[in-house]
Amino acid sequence: MTEDTTKTTHFGFSEVPEDEKAGRVQGVFNSVASKYDVMNDAMSLGIHRVWKDAMMDWLAPRSGQRLLDVAGGTGDISFRFLKRAGHGHATVLDLTEPMLVEGRKRAEAGAMADSLDWVVGDAMALPFPDNTFDVYTISFGIRNVTRPQDALAEAFRVLRPGGRLMVLEFSQIPNEMMQKVYDLYSFNIIPRMGQVIAGDRDSYQYLVESIRRFPDQETFLGMIRAAGFEQAKYRNLTMGVACLHSGWKI
Repeated sequence: MTEDTTKTTHFGFSEVPEDEKAGRVQGVFNSVASKYDVMNDAMSLGIHRVWKDAMMDWLAPRSGQRLLDVAGGTGDISFRFLKRAGHGHATVLDLTEPMLVEGRKRAEAGAMADSLDWVVGDAMALPFPDNTFDVYTISFGIRNVTRPQDALAEAFRVLRPGGRLMVLEFSQIPNEMMQKVYDLYSFNIIPRMGQVIAGDRDSYQYLVESIRRFPDQETFLGMIRAAGFEQAKYRNLTMGVACLHSGWKI
């Protein structure tokens, strides 16, 4: 009898073989791409826009910087970055081509076309040379990566010395009672919203489950440090519903 050595990972609350997760995540985002921005507004009551602005406030983009925005399909972060920087360049990378298609349709994409690249690619194997970018961002995407530690190692590799990592992700509320209330909302309301708005309950059930499976703030901070980043810190947003993590390649 041979031992099964297949590595597994979580897909929401399910365990799946590691080599299947990326395809399943692609399936989710293929399904929700055309309604993704509408659903983000519904799921967060519009607060995701405030969180993204807070991300830019802490990041403080400077003129001439080169950004890599991973899992950045609809362009939200890249557009904000370029507006704040005044002059710069952003590369939007996403595993799912329909998400990039949606981003390219937006008015900002046309106005900023000379400063934008759109690339289909994997966060765990970035198609860029070492020391290429000044800033690496990933917004609500790292929890969908099969091996987040590998993605952080790749972020470190492609950043130039002095470059900065910033991660925006759903996180854990430190108050247990508040977390229970939030979980009730997440598990009971958001999948129903997905059914009504996007005609897709299952994908939003996965998104909610993936939030609960993601490491808490301190654990993820340790992962960033393990990838080689220094001066690593985090800031909770909306009581910890979301969190910003920052680190520098020194």
